[in-house]
Amino acid sequence: MSGRNWLSRLTLWSGTLTTLLLFTMAAAICWGSTELGMADVGRVVASRFTGVSAVDPAVDAIIWQIRLPRVVLAAMVGAALAGAGVVFQGLLRNPLADPYILGVSSGAALGAALAIFTGMGTAVLGAWTVPAWAFILASAALFLVLGLAGKAMRTETLILSGVVVQAFFGALLTFVIAVASAEEMQRIQYWIMGSVALREWHHATAILPFLVLGLGLVWLMSGSLNLFSLGERSAGHLGVSVRRTRTVLLLTATLMTAAAVAVSGTIGFVGLIIPHVMRRLTGPDHRVLLPVSALAGAMFLVAADTLARTVMEPRELPIGVVTALIGAPFFAWQLRRSLRHR
Repeated sequence: MSGRNWLSRLTLWSGTLTTLLLFTMAAAICWGSTELGMADVGRVVASRFTGVSAVDPAVDAIIWQIRLPRVVLAAMVGAALAGAGVVFQGLLRNPLADPYILGVSSGAALGAALAIFTGMGTAVLGAWTVPAWAFILASAALFLVLGLAGKAMRTETLILSGVVVQAFFGALLTFVIAVASAEEMQRIQYWIMGSVALREWHHATAILPFLVLGLGLVWLMSGSLNLFSLGERSAGHLGVSVRRTRTVLLLTATLMTAAAVAVSGTIGFVGLIIPHVMRRLTGPDHRVLLPVSALAGAMFLVAADTLARTVMEPRELPIGVVTALIGAPFFAWQLRRSLRHR
């Protein structure tokens, strides 16, 4: 594939998806119990840069303090989970691999719950305590799954290993909830259900460095990730440091997942659905697939969150319920298709 070919496809798809993402985010901000217009959103955002307020204070508060941080955070979480899914699927050469299926999300959720329950490390890490715990437990879950799966890393073995690890961490999470106080239990339940409700700008600030640095590093290594599709031995013969590259990519994807779970809770299937769909549309080249999957994942989760908060208004569904209702049938279809091909 020529450099001009993949670059032109990247430009075309990135431009199209960025436009659609911005439109989806603007529509999500406007849609709710209080109907707003696109012009209101534009004026509020412009006022933050110009210092000139041209909107009603109530409208400004709804957009800037309530809806916009939520929409931005949903987009960032979706991008992180989709990007991590691309890495897991490409590195493991497994179309069914994603952070949720492999138990990484469950490990991160347990880490966040332990951080809330014990408060250990808060004096040192401050606001980074929950992400740090989430990353440690997510990494532990990942290496447990890989250890159980063995060197073959077959689809069925990885799935079963993920089920085992997920069940184990789920049991530990249930134990933490059982011994937690009422206030701690309520906070922990937010992580389990998955939601970006009641989130503020500092939550988006917390995930931003993990998202930017993680996606940037993975994209710089996307050429090596392409070679993994030929097999680890072939990649090594072509000059790839297999062990180091695999470790860096797995830890980076785990870090992005942990950061996403730390601010939004467990949201499944984003890392499974989006890379699959975009791979069919754009091809397997990770130089293109990674950025377009991140954009598509952001758009998907913004739309899912908008549906979650409006479909049963004034009640609100956890966003994880919406993604699971879409992702579970997709996963079942893909599993049957994969087994039939075997």
